[in-house]
Formats: sequence, structure tokens, C-alpha cells
Amino acid sequence: QRAIQPDYISFIYHQIQVCRPAKLSMLNKTPILPILLAMLFATERNIPAMIYESFSFAGIQFDIIENGVSDNRYIWLHGDEQTAKMALENHIKAYSGKAFFIKCNEREIPFETTKVDPNRIFSREGARSALRKFQPAWNKTAFKAALDKLDYERDYFLVALFPENKGLLIALHNNFRGYNVKKELGKSRFSSIKRGQNPRDFIICTQESDYRKLEMGPYNVVLQDQLPNKDDGSLSWAALRDNVRYINIETRLGWLSKQQKMLKFVEGMLE
Repeated sequence: QRAIQPDYISFIYHQIQVCRPAKLSMLNKTPILPILLAMLFATERNIPAMIYESFSFAGIQFDIIENGVSDNRYIWLHGDEQTAKMALENHIKAYSGKAFFIKCNEREIPFETTKVDPNRIFSREGARSALRKFQPAWNKTAFKAALDKLDYERDYFLVALFPENKGLLIALHNNFRGYNVKKELGKSRFSSIKRGQNPRDFIICTQESDYRKLEMGPYNVVLQDQLPNKDDGSLSWAALRDNVRYINIETRLGWLSKQQKMLKFVEGMLE
């Protein structure tokens, strides 16, 4: 997508919460005249409209910012990775797309009687392990109900999150515990590790056509286009199952400029 450099930005505040099918159907009943008028005003002045929404997935709250018209989607999932949040906040002001921000300042989020890693609940198998991590002993009925709830509402969230028309889904993450690209090589079919690049700064993609373009750049890149034997519930595997063009841009915590450059590089190479 091409960068947008507006002189002014028109803000439209619009809240939508979707948790269950009954509420999902209400989307068609949401008043749109104020939004259309604001967008028309912005169009006449050549000002891109920023639309603000909210979304709830199994009690997990997300703020959504949409800029212009694009099939690209972005997501920030871990509340303790503030560099990634700042990178995405800056990026969505200049590039068209829709960005999802989790409303939490911690890595794990409260769910039922425990807490879970939000990037480990995108499959039933992954959610099963995530729910037991901090609460090993569950009542059998309650445990099944929690898994069923995640299954039920996950589908609605992924419909809202996953791009159409071969758009990109770009996730931004930070690391600060020694995690690096070498830990991903065993799950990767191809890799391009660059001399002089810190192994903690890298890109994961799930489509070979995207990998071939990104490997020509200066950054560490791996291709993970084959589902693992054990699904850990991460968003990347959910995207791969649905044939979504998923990109994860991972950098060291605090390296904002680096992450912004990598994000801009991905946009430029894959537009």
C-alpha cells in the first residue's frame, strides 16, 4: 500500500462489539449516515478518514483503527510488547488498512477463572494447553465449557480479522527473553539469515511467494508454510489453515526505529 501523508485527519468514532451471532446480525442495523457524511466530507477535502471501532472476543477487548480502504490487516497481541504497539500506531496513520490493538498492558489476559496468552488460543488444541498453564486443575465440565466458548467466538473474531482478496495480515511482536530466529528454524521450510543482522530481529511469513520477495531484502526471514504436528494455538497457524498471507515482524523490545523500518520494507516489497 502506498503511504498516505495527510495535512489533516478526520476522526470518526464508531463502536461495534461482536460476541455472539445475535450481536453479529446487528452490524447491518448500525446507523451509517453519520459515517458516510463524515467520509464524504473527508473525501471532498482529500482527507483520509480514520474510523475507530471496538471488538470483543471471549471477553478479550480490542481497539480497532481503520485508515482508508485496504484489504491489509494488522494486529498487536501482547500487551507487554509496547514497542510493537507504538510501531503499529505510527504505521496506521500513514498506510491504509485496519489495525487491531489488544486492550491489555500485560502478556497474559484474564479469561474465566485463569489467564491465558492471547496468541495461544487460536485452535482448540492450543487453547487446551493455554488454559492449563496457570490453572492445571479444572472441573471437567467447566473446562469443556471454556474451550467451547473460545471455539464459538474465535470464528467471529477471525472473520473480522482475516483480510479478503489476498490482503496481508501483519502481526507485530517484541522479544526480551533471548528468543531469536534460530528457535524458528526447525519449523521453517526455508530461511534467509543475514550476516550482520541481529537474530532477534526477523520476519516470519506463511506464503512462499512473499518469502521469495522478502528474502531479497536486508532482514532475517523464514518461511513457515507447513502445519506442525502439534498446533500451539498461535495466530500464524490459524492463518495458514485459512490460506491467509500472514507476516510476523519480530524485533527486540525498545528497537522502535528498527521495527518501523522492517514494517515499511514489508509494505514496499509486498504491495
